[in-house]
Amino acid sequence: MLLQQKAAVHHLVAPVADQVEPAAWVTWNTKKNTLPSFFMSTKKVDAINEDECVKKISSLEKKIKTLKKEVKTLKQELKEKEDKLLRSYADLQNYKKRMEKEMQLREDDIKRKYLSELVDLNELLKKAYEDSNPKDGLRLILDNLKNFFEKEQISYIECIGKPFDHTLHHAVSTVEMKDCEDGTVIDEVKKGYLVGGRLLRPSQVIVAKKKN
Repeated sequence: MLLQQKAAVHHLVAPVADQVEPAAWVTWNTKKNTLPSFFMSTKKVDAINEDECVKKISSLEKKIKTLKKEVKTLKQELKEKEDKLLRSYADLQNYKKRMEKEMQLREDDIKRKYLSELVDLNELLKKAYEDSNPKDGLRLILDNLKNFFEKEQISYIECIGKPFDHTLHHAVSTVEMKDCEDGTVIDEVKKGYLVGGRLLRPSQVIVAKKKN
């Protein structure tokens, strides 16, 4: 190691020494372990302390080793974070696929449920058509629909005689009237329904407009 450090010092001094005539050199001071001072024409070359150079080189080597360790540590940490990120991404993709599958299964269940109700209604209509007394068959169909509506919380919107409500009603026309409050629903063109308290279909109504 010492030989390498001295060689480095020589490397620093050699370019300057080559430019100086041999007669300009003074005797090496072995006690102080310093490089010789020399003159070239009128220009003075400062003395270089070999020990100081060796210390600086040694310090730089230590710093380089420390930096290499830090770089190695950072690379390891980066790799761990990359692995963690890849695992998280894979988990997210798997979760997304599971949710899509569950949603599809729920949609299929809902679809089967209502198709089953539709099949029952179709059978009742066939029986009503083939029955000698169609009214009995139609009454049976209406009773089944009523039970279905109650089960699904489907309710009829009462609107005639009530003030027009744009959240529940859709005005198809207005009629001028003397003996009626302005904006009162006077007739129903198409029934409206709620499901679970939320609007399923608005009532199509005719609204009164007070005649001046």
